[in-house]
Amino acid sequence: MRATASAAPAPVLRIGDQGPEVKELQLRLGQLLLYTGDADGVYGKQVEDAVRNYQWSRGITADEPGVYGEATRAHLEAETSQP
Repeated sequence: MRATASAAPAPVLRIGDQGPEVKELQLRLGQLLLYTGDADGVYGKQVEDAVRNYQWSRGITADEPGVYGEATRAHLEAETSQP
């Protein structure tokens, strides 16, 4: 019998976070024209506002406003393509 590795849950992202996950978020929000800034991998105020607007427009209330959590990620990934 072969053991399968379970994938680690995707990180919750919020203002102040940095890295490739944030860059992917920026690119996905850009596909929907919700984020027009640089895809620099920094979760700043403009990204937070874009996430909040996305959550509001889709009726997502399971995550804190402006925080890219599990519910917001699931919706956005279903609606956009892998950058």
